[in-house]
Amino acid sequence: MRKLVLAALLLVAAAGGCSVPVEATPQSAPITVASLPATGETPESPAPAVPAVVPASLQFTGQTLDGAAYNAAALAGKPAILWFWAPWCATCASEAQSIADLADEYQGRLGILGIAGLGSNKDMHAFVSDLEVDAVPHLDDQAGAIWKRFKITQQSWYVFLDRTGKVTKVGYLDDLQLTAEVKTLVA
Repeated sequence: MRKLVLAALLLVAAAGGCSVPVEATPQSAPITVASLPATGETPESPAPAVPAVVPASLQFTGQTLDGAAYNAAALAGKPAILWFWAPWCATCASEAQSIADLADEYQGRLGILGIAGLGSNKDMHAFVSDLEVDAVPHLDDQAGAIWKRFKITQQSWYVFLDRTGKVTKVGYLDDLQLTAEVKTLVA
């Protein structure tokens, strides 16, 4: 099934290309929020809140592919990758395995967020399921609000954020470049 989906994506990409321009919008100033310790467990009793500065780059919300609310402030305090993709993009499909591998290898040390656009929610679900990248949260950004926020003009682009939320790199990277950039980011 995976090969069939990949073949279909390659055909669509060859016929239509993989870029759609969008406009940019400004970002807001940092805010402070309370967060719980990152233990992976829910505390039995209320723990004292630890203030965490949420940089402007992570002050956005969205909906997951399943319609749940997602706040990017959850990525604050650790390096992160925002992966902008479209369900019909063959290049994006070829990146999925690298994203899944990085999510597994750097679990807890690197935040990865997929931001899907330029397609239907049904196709986005199929992409994530068929290409087995469901360990990474994905937002449905059909309206393009997050794409515009980061001035993304085409899919299969990455935005790298350091621990402070500073954007360190934006653009397309092949698998080797992606792996090298992540090693530098997490070091």
